[in-house]
Amino acid sequence: MYQYDSYDQAMVDARVEEFRDQARRRLAGEMTEDQFKPLRLMNGLYLQLHAYMLRIAVPYGTLSPRQLRKLAHIARTYDKGYGHFTTRTNIQFNWIKLEDAADILAELATVEMHAIQTSGNCIRNISSDQYAGVAADEITDPRPWAELLRQWSSFHPEFTYLPRKFKICVIASPNDRAAMRTHDIGLELVERDGRVGARVYAGGGLGRTPMVSPLIRDFVEEEELVSYLEACLRVYNRYGRRDNKFKARIKILVHELGVEEYRRQVEEEFLHMRTLGIQPPTEELDRIRAFFAPPVYETGLSEEVDRSDPDFALWLDRNVVAHKQPGYAIANISLKPVGGIPGDATADQIDLVADLGERYSLDQVRVTHAQNLVLPFVRKADLYALWQELDAAGLGTANIDMASDIIACPGLDYCSLANARSIPVAQKIAQRFASKEAEIGELKIKISGCINACGHHHAGHIGILGVDRKGTENYQLSLGGSGAEDCSVGTITGPGFTEDGVVDAIERATNLYLTQREEGERFLDTYRRIGMAPFKEAIYG
Repeated sequence: MYQYDSYDQAMVDARVEEFRDQARRRLAGEMTEDQFKPLRLMNGLYLQLHAYMLRIAVPYGTLSPRQLRKLAHIARTYDKGYGHFTTRTNIQFNWIKLEDAADILAELATVEMHAIQTSGNCIRNISSDQYAGVAADEITDPRPWAELLRQWSSFHPEFTYLPRKFKICVIASPNDRAAMRTHDIGLELVERDGRVGARVYAGGGLGRTPMVSPLIRDFVEEEELVSYLEACLRVYNRYGRRDNKFKARIKILVHELGVEEYRRQVEEEFLHMRTLGIQPPTEELDRIRAFFAPPVYETGLSEEVDRSDPDFALWLDRNVVAHKQPGYAIANISLKPVGGIPGDATADQIDLVADLGERYSLDQVRVTHAQNLVLPFVRKADLYALWQELDAAGLGTANIDMASDIIACPGLDYCSLANARSIPVAQKIAQRFASKEAEIGELKIKISGCINACGHHHAGHIGILGVDRKGTENYQLSLGGSGAEDCSVGTITGPGFTEDGVVDAIERATNLYLTQREEGERFLDTYRRIGMAPFKEAIYG
């Protein structure tokens, strides 16, 4: 994984001291909340319902055991003993005191971490595939590109105050595990004539107006990628709406200009950018790539795994996926125990994952956009021992991509923007469907407590949106969404439901699926084949 150089460290250290002075002035009453707000947001500090929340960046979802232990320490020392992993592969702490915030940032800086640009109208944390570098289906490791873009975008003077927040995702597989096309810009690395370049999508996003990003350019050469992204962002920065935050995202600009006109303006700007010489030298990408070189794998390892323990066999089937290296596997750690809070991990659990990363995964752990963790370098011979330790710590749930593997935002339990709670609904759904998951199969349920869609509900096979209906929490149901390579936005079924009513409605929808599915069909496949009408009839009667 990438290691800070002297420039990285100096930049982060300087930001810590700058923020320390800003927080001191706010606490002393020398700065109003309105003056302080944009400064704290650029350092990932939100003021929520009960306390400050600090969002810490985990670039492209990669963590070392040393970093995890620091996060566990922060959870114990400054929070209430846990952290919440998010759909941007970051981690949030929900009970932060302002007087502690600068000390936390200083502690993070000692392990090459920060909270820079995890909020504000800037380029946010760059995300990627959680299986990057180990997936059997990728053409290259996308993380060096993601790291290059992290460095390019950090404190970029032209893009520090964009019309609205901006999210970029980089993948290198035809199988999209990172919801790439729901991003403001999505890059799919592809190979053409023996050369690797990027297929560029722009104008995706969820929230109030969900859109799937259209293709803007079929291929950008590796050495011109930064120049092309500069062009994409310059057009957006120039014309993006600043008079209405609900219409300020790039998806609105691309939609209103039209794809062809946006593409024309980007190509025109790209020609100009080529003359400026801003593209990093090839040597810089090569320098970054060296940090992501494949590890020294053991060879001659057995491919055999003893499946005689039925609980372990179930975990293998649901949580373990193929590795590109013989004798190794990718092990997913579910942070969705039945009845638990999706994405939460205690300090003790975070410490354990750090230990397991050292012993079983070549000192590396990943965070997924589905709010789970991954050990990417596990020998098959170690899988049973690993599962036993996970299971003993409440981390052995076998439910990846199943009904209880629910993406959920913190909702009204924490967030000042939310209209309804997400966590209790997720818990009730998980409990209702725990015994039926084997029968139902893959089912991606996603819940947001407000229209900002932090729970990605638009992209759920089943999506739930919490709304405020005359002072009462109400839940809209949508069907048919996907964040994968078959990306689509779900369709609202009709009138909303109470908290218990939406759980019943989901059960009626899944019961219909079980009677209508054809051989090998997922819930999403059946919905797309038979359409909304039968589901609507089953749900509303």
